[in-house]
Amino acid sequence: MRLYRTLCSVSKFRTVFDFAGRDVAHWFPGHMAKGLKQMRASLKSVDCIIEIHDHIPFSGRNPAFQETLDVRPHLLVLNKMDLADLSKKQNILKRLEKQGVREVLFTDCLKQKDENVQKVVPMALEIIQRNPRFHREESTNYRLMVIGVPNVGKSSLINSLRRTNLKKGRASRVGGEPGITKAVLTKIQVYERPIVFLLDTPGVLPPKIESVETGMKLALCGTILDHLVGEDIMADYLLYSLNRLEKFSYVEKYDLQEPSDNIQHVLKRIAVKLGKTQRVKAITGVGNITVTIPNYSAAAYHFIRAFRKGELGQVLLD
Repeated sequence: MRLYRTLCSVSKFRTVFDFAGRDVAHWFPGHMAKGLKQMRASLKSVDCIIEIHDHIPFSGRNPAFQETLDVRPHLLVLNKMDLADLSKKQNILKRLEKQGVREVLFTDCLKQKDENVQKVVPMALEIIQRNPRFHREESTNYRLMVIGVPNVGKSSLINSLRRTNLKKGRASRVGGEPGITKAVLTKIQVYERPIVFLLDTPGVLPPKIESVETGMKLALCGTILDHLVGEDIMADYLLYSLNRLEKFSYVEKYDLQEPSDNIQHVLKRIAVKLGKTQRVKAITGVGNITVTIPNYSAAAYHFIRAFRKGELGQVLLD
């Protein structure tokens, strides 16, 4: 790692990423607006909001949720922390506190036993006790609404809570792509004494993503469908981010000689190492011939998914 840092200091890595005039205006599917409207309409039956985000703790937190959060107790769960570099955990908490978010848990919901997952419901109940219950003073059970952008682990949290508290199997389908949960406000029991239900909701993106860079971070974390953004530029932005953060695990993983700022060079090495090639026709002076070349698209696909699995090290993009 020390050698890589020396190389990094003398290499001319990019300090700014060129998004080539890309626009994020069409990254907000219409069904998400419908989901948000139904969630707001059901607020009077909810005691506490559990907002789930992942290893980009600031980018993409939906501002449309703010009016929702303002009228109900709120617990922020930062999931997928096995993928994040938590060396700056205190800085994250301080910045969130400045934004008015004081109740925060860091979780890894896919872990068989996560101590912080065990704290979610007791912490939510404690928060509820400190606040008025509005229309639900007489109710003996509690309802928590789970909200968040797509693919941050809402369903994984619900299944983990059922496994931890009720010793029961999964109630929500889990997928690696955004948009798996489409039903609005499915009621699922996650606690016995007292009885606590979670209302599962579909992932909802902001209707207007604040910047292309925020959109790119969301895309890399699987929040936006890859084809809407383009895996070529996603792979390039990932390389730019890894170099900027001095996260050089990709060098050894893909048998590079040193860190590189050239995405075509990196993708070529990935394609060669993995045997990802494609046959294409080439026009030459003696006629058409078929040649074998590296499959850059397949390499970009692998590079992005290696990041999402944590195979390129623990990275906090924010």
